[in-house]
Amino acid sequence: MEITWNQFVISDNKERLDVDVIKGFLSRSYWANKRPEERTLRAIENSVCYGVYEGRKQVGFARVITDNATMFYLCDVFIDEDYRGMGIGKKLVESLISCDDYKDLVGLLGTKDAHELYKQYDFEHDSERYMRRMPDYVRNMARN
Repeated sequence: MEITWNQFVISDNKERLDVDVIKGFLSRSYWANKRPEERTLRAIENSVCYGVYEGRKQVGFARVITDNATMFYLCDVFIDEDYRGMGIGKKLVESLISCDDYKDLVGLLGTKDAHELYKQYDFEHDSERYMRRMPDYVRNMARN
């Protein structure tokens, strides 16, 4: 997939990803700041990844985990702080959920602060249904 929008390009070409930009942002995020770097690299390797670019500069990212049949999980979505408020995140989410690969699948995601963004794309709260199990390294960190 490659979509040009204003001066930006949204692409699923992993060769374009700036892994240092991704690792840097995720290390500052509330959801992945404790994730070991090697896990982030493995996650990128094993997921469908979308970068947002202005020229050669990566300004956004999203990662999708899917079975390509019933569901997808949208995660690690971010837009560089200097590029927020320009509609880039909206265009990224809109592009992903409307593409043929995902439009007929159940979409899942987790967020602490972007509920209003995702509601615009028909994501709904379902806190009664979902459970999570944290990985050993996180549980061990909490014990120490």
